Amino acid sequence: MEVTALIPMKGFRNAKQRLSPLLHGEQREQLAEVMFRDVLKQTVRAAGLVETVVVTGDDKVAQIASSLGARVMREDAENGETGAVDFARRELKRTGCEAVLIIPGDMPLIRAEDIEQVLAQVPETAAAPFALLVPSHDRMGTNALLLAPPDIIKLRFGFDSFSYHLGQVSAQGLPLRFFENERIALDIDDPKDLERFLSFDNEDIESMRAGHAMLADHGEKIRRSGGL
Repeated sequence: MEVTALIPMKGFRNAKQRLSPLLHGEQREQLAEVMFRDVLKQTVRAAGLVETVVVTGDDKVAQIASSLGARVMREDAENGETGAVDFARRELKRTGCEAVLIIPGDMPLIRAEDIEQVLAQVPETAAAPFALLVPSHDRMGTNALLLAPPDIIKLRFGFDSFSYHLGQVSAQGLPLRFFENERIALDIDDPKDLERFLSFDNEDIESMRAGHAMLADHGEKIRRSGGL
């Protein structure tokens, strides 16, 4: 099964509003950009993907994606994560894409090997239709989906998306396949996510790419001040 990675990414301005009590606007923009760059670098490095596609309506995101080796799919306007992914899935299917791995651009611990582990869950004899879900740490969100064909189920990102997607898989009569990976399970949306990030052991955090020293630094300062 040939798999294309798909990363939806909106512009960094006004990003991560739920972190507003902890980080000011410029810090949130910097955090969103750093995480996107890292997720994209790791995805492009992962073995087993046909290509990596970034869908966006933002010029800066598009420039970064191109510079890091991804193919850019441009939206006319930003229509939210679900709208962006649905638009990209239609275009990918129209051009012959067999399967898509959808991942967000805000997972600070993800590594290429995590993506390879997800791909390894697909049996060698697997063929469409096929669906595999990777939940967030609280099983309220869906942090990765591997779908063949790309539009096999309806998607809805946001609160309790994992239950929704499991229901969609069941409605299609497909086996309920899911895979848990603690690094993919962590995305950064609110202060509790930042606290969870800081709970990873020192080896995990120290082994992260240099850009995420900024995330650890902000978190430690906030924790020392009593904000977490």
